[in-house]
Amino acid sequence: MSDVELFCEKSFSGADQEIVDSFVEFQNALIEADTKKLDEILSDDFRITQAPNRSQDKNEFISEIGDGSMDFSKSDIMDPTILFDDDESASLISKVRLTAKVYGRELRWISDTVANFRKTDGIWHVIGWDS
Repeated sequence: MSDVELFCEKSFSGADQEIVDSFVEFQNALIEADTKKLDEILSDDFRITQAPNRSQDKNEFISEIGDGSMDFSKSDIMDPTILFDDDESASLISKVRLTAKVYGRELRWISDTVANFRKTDGIWHVIGWDS
């Protein structure tokens, strides 16, 4: 059983399904603390915004996943919507319920998530995650 669950009544196909699959793969890599997979999924210019005054680049984020500072254990993705800017850039908008140990504190919260994607060489990469 996966620790990433998708709660959604609508079905996806084509590029929409590819983006949903990429986001699920990203969430799984977080939970598994798979830094190699995260390096593949995240674009080199990736940025995560976790709070109004908290932002990290790709290397900082992956480092904190790898050293256990951020230890994700569950992700529930609820009713995602995919919006396209063009054929090679899109956003996934969803509520995401996350369970994690962050800097030693056990937390569970629901995030209004926006994950931005760019398609490079036929693969959708996460370029930003506003959680």
